[in-house]
Amino acid sequence: MLLRISFTAWEGGDGAAIGQPYCAVNVREAISSERGSLAYIQNQPTMYPRWRTKIDARVCEGGSMQMMLMSGAGKPISDTELTLISMAEHCSGDAVSEFWVDLQPEGRLRLSVQRVDDTKENSKMSEPSNPLNKRRGAIKQAKVHYVKGHEFVGTFFPQPTFCSVCREFVWGLNKQGYQCRECNAAIHKRCLDSILAKCTGTAANSIQTKMMKERFKLDVPHRFKDKTYHSPTFCEHCGTLLWGVVKQGLKCEECGMNVHRKCMSKVANVCGINQKLMAEALAQIAQQQQMRKKRDSVSRVGPLLLPGTETSQRPPSVAWEESESAGAVFHRPLVLPDTLKLQEKSPEKSRVKNITLNDLTLLKVLGKGSFGKVLLAELTGCAQFFALKVLKKDVVLMDDDVECTMVEKRVLALAWQHPFLTYLYSSFQTKEHLFFMMEYLNGGDLMFHIQENGRFDLQRAMFYAAEVICGLQFLHSKHIVYRDLKLDNILLDNEGHVKIADFGMCKEDIFGEKRATTFCGTPDYIAPEILLGQTYGVSVDWWSFGVLLYEMLVGQSPFHGKDEDELFEAIRVHTPYYPRALEEHTRDILCKLFERDHTKRLGVVGNIRNHPFFNNMDWDALERKEVTPPFKPKVFSASDCSNFDQEFLSEKPRLSFGDSHVIGSINQRIFEGFSFVSPDLHRHLH
Repeated sequence: MLLRISFTAWEGGDGAAIGQPYCAVNVREAISSERGSLAYIQNQPTMYPRWRTKIDARVCEGGSMQMMLMSGAGKPISDTELTLISMAEHCSGDAVSEFWVDLQPEGRLRLSVQRVDDTKENSKMSEPSNPLNKRRGAIKQAKVHYVKGHEFVGTFFPQPTFCSVCREFVWGLNKQGYQCRECNAAIHKRCLDSILAKCTGTAANSIQTKMMKERFKLDVPHRFKDKTYHSPTFCEHCGTLLWGVVKQGLKCEECGMNVHRKCMSKVANVCGINQKLMAEALAQIAQQQQMRKKRDSVSRVGPLLLPGTETSQRPPSVAWEESESAGAVFHRPLVLPDTLKLQEKSPEKSRVKNITLNDLTLLKVLGKGSFGKVLLAELTGCAQFFALKVLKKDVVLMDDDVECTMVEKRVLALAWQHPFLTYLYSSFQTKEHLFFMMEYLNGGDLMFHIQENGRFDLQRAMFYAAEVICGLQFLHSKHIVYRDLKLDNILLDNEGHVKIADFGMCKEDIFGEKRATTFCGTPDYIAPEILLGQTYGVSVDWWSFGVLLYEMLVGQSPFHGKDEDELFEAIRVHTPYYPRALEEHTRDILCKLFERDHTKRLGVVGNIRNHPFFNNMDWDALERKEVTPPFKPKVFSASDCSNFDQEFLSEKPRLSFGDSHVIGSINQRIFEGFSFVSPDLHRHLH
């Protein structure tokens, strides 16, 4: 016999201090030990059911349920524990019974309990014991920049810190700069290309320092002496304050450099040398050498034509570009890629007007995350609505995500070739922000609908799974690994068809022997090979697809843990629980997707479309969008946003701005190539 239980109300305690409370539930079973005494075990993870959401508990001798009322801040307020048999005694037949239970030290909970004969439930699924009641963010391992032996990673500096290159403060929020994992040198992100000295590791006369001596003839050791500072002074190597009252650090008698004692052995032998100025000089020399090589190549290829010289004799198959050098204009031949660039720059080739922020009216906030915001925007005067994803440039820089943003733009632009990927109409930028203007899909995401329904029936889950497979296989055919498949990133259009969104975690050029190595993804969906630090390919997307399919069918995650360590351990070694009501083909496809040997995982080997789970699927009709979706979202207008979380919709649709000092220091050239206008925008607006 099962008890179907829900928590409907609570009383007692200081409501203002508690905030919005919720319940935590532990179900324990009694088993006999070898000595004949009873021991209590908890086979299921702690459950956090939403108010009025039903959970099931099997009645057994000695079984009990601990119920804890938790504050909005996650602290236990009061609790009680009842045997399941005593709770069943409150029920009369199959009718729903409601009663209050007292909590200790104060308060009480109102329960709704119904007895269910599980022999009549063979064709039904029990309610999820750990429902998906919150959104889960993705994580990504810090990117390492290898420059002259240094291993720089984005770093948050909790105290004022100087850049070891330009000697200025490292300003900003979040990860303001880089710090070397080997020698602790701290620098601005903008100073990365100005690093002159190789990493010294932990010794002043390391191999790297010797290489500096041999290559640049630089071997000028510092002459450090103890120094007592009478005003705040910063270490010019690691950038942090020299703490203490007397003899806080060391000062070079020659160049005046101040360092911690712990940093002395890590400082390169470049006494008296301004690394920034020298790096700029070396860069200028390299640029002059490059220009000289270009002039030499022009003289070898063909004649130099001065202004006014007849150019009709140029070969018709060669494009030409003008460049200035030493006061004269030279004409040099361009190879095919240069010709394409000239065509892209030609104003005659661009018939679609570039979109700017002034052309849009911001209406609602649709979503938020560490990435930025997604806003509902209307193209002024056209009654056309778009989803506008906004990224702050300073945050992109601080999180070292410039390349990821460019990849996202390229994949979005590619998405026009497939019906189940979110389309990009335009991407543009301002001094502070990056904008993706995408199609507005107002059917909501699958996480929203799972939270509304608890889980999906078999036909609905199969339909969504099939369309996701089509989208994934298209990305894989373009050598792209998606890496962030989850309920939150699967959107529905107004007809109920699937659209895969958010390509910020994508990795390009993964084919053959080329593999990815970055630790990234949403914790519940991360594949074992990523956790084990192995290189990987498209296999990780098929593991995540298995988690997605399980969540759609069961209404909870297949792997659990009270923290990330336990969750990752479960992913590596535990077998998911498969409810008895799952059909044989359903259980089989999940088992093959949860194959921990990624070389044998379904999707990597075999054709997943041929699995018996999809026996009734017409794949050709599906890709033509001729299969009628089993569910059509309630959409009342083109601008309707009722299928999005109210917590976002209640916010004011406005842009947030960063620190002006940080924005002013951004090298805008790193965002060249971001702007894009799809030719389909013109057709969409007309």
